[in-house]
Amino acid sequence: MNIAIVGAGLVGRVLALNLLRDGHTLTLFDKSSKEGTDAAGFTAAGMLAPFAELETAESVIFEHGRRSMELWPDLLKEAGVYDGCQLKGTIITAHPQDMSELEHFIGSLRYKVEEAKEIEMLSSQELAELEPDLAHHSKAFYLKDEGQVDSQRFMAFSTTTLDMDPNITWMEYTKVDKIESGKVYYGDKEQSFDWVFDSRGLGAKEHFDDLRGVRGEVFWLESSEINITRPTRLLHPRYKIYIVPRENGCEGMDLEYCQECKISQRPGTKRYVVGATELESEDTSPMSVRSSLELLSAVFSVHSGFGEARIVNTETNCRPAFKDNLPRIENSEKLTRINGLYRHGYLLAPAIVEKALNEGINKELK
Repeated sequence: MNIAIVGAGLVGRVLALNLLRDGHTLTLFDKSSKEGTDAAGFTAAGMLAPFAELETAESVIFEHGRRSMELWPDLLKEAGVYDGCQLKGTIITAHPQDMSELEHFIGSLRYKVEEAKEIEMLSSQELAELEPDLAHHSKAFYLKDEGQVDSQRFMAFSTTTLDMDPNITWMEYTKVDKIESGKVYYGDKEQSFDWVFDSRGLGAKEHFDDLRGVRGEVFWLESSEINITRPTRLLHPRYKIYIVPRENGCEGMDLEYCQECKISQRPGTKRYVVGATELESEDTSPMSVRSSLELLSAVFSVHSGFGEARIVNTETNCRPAFKDNLPRIENSEKLTRINGLYRHGYLLAPAIVEKALNEGINKELK
């Protein structure tokens, strides 16, 4: 089939990889460049945390998340990334005065799903064995069935893979004005397809009147003194932060700039993505002073070595969400819309795309 994908961010790329597998011909429309650096999927830390997200999410997020974790390894290989998925678990800790917050957090997870009852509490000695650089924390929980996708590498490598495929036509810097059954309208043009996928995120407001943006901000820090190997969360009454190590890619290669990743990195350092704020705003301007102070104070309290880390980048973006903060799939004749992945993009995208395809185009083809 001749298929259009409107919106070539995270969901659009996962769609493309699935549809190419089935032999379709694709046209990718995006309002920005094919590099995808303006997409929320580039800003994201790429955490695969079905348990940790349960506190503020429905159980359906957990179920889709577990399925996505099964799908990501093959998807990454199809995108040309062979070392971009880490499944070594997540550490969740808190300061001594906030231990009740930590206990409540874990208790709510155990109440929601049976599998969460297996979450392990680590003593300071056990934590020191697992993550020596976090040994100064008195207690933590280990969510062993979690991990991360290197989101920046996925976006960079999928650009190259999709750009080289003869069955793909890129329409970058193309703002789509309207989508209808089997049709895409842009500028003064109208183009017909056998099927159209709308994965524009906030760009789909002309169709979804209850779609909103949730602003998120992250830091990229580099340090030669810290070696945290797993995603780590700090619980706090006012803010919850995560620290996600990027231990694949250019690390240890003594490269100041990686042509494949399109990212600069100081030789001998390890990169950490630190975030994320969650603000009810569609403002994509640079990070605020308040967010900077809170995030940097929190990461310094996790490990004082971050005081000498270098801030190499800040990223700000808006995540598409509906009132219930749940994803939405709409299938109709020759048209599928996928939206509202909120803060769960990498956790949900493969499973949601699989569900949308099975309920839409694949069902039609059968």
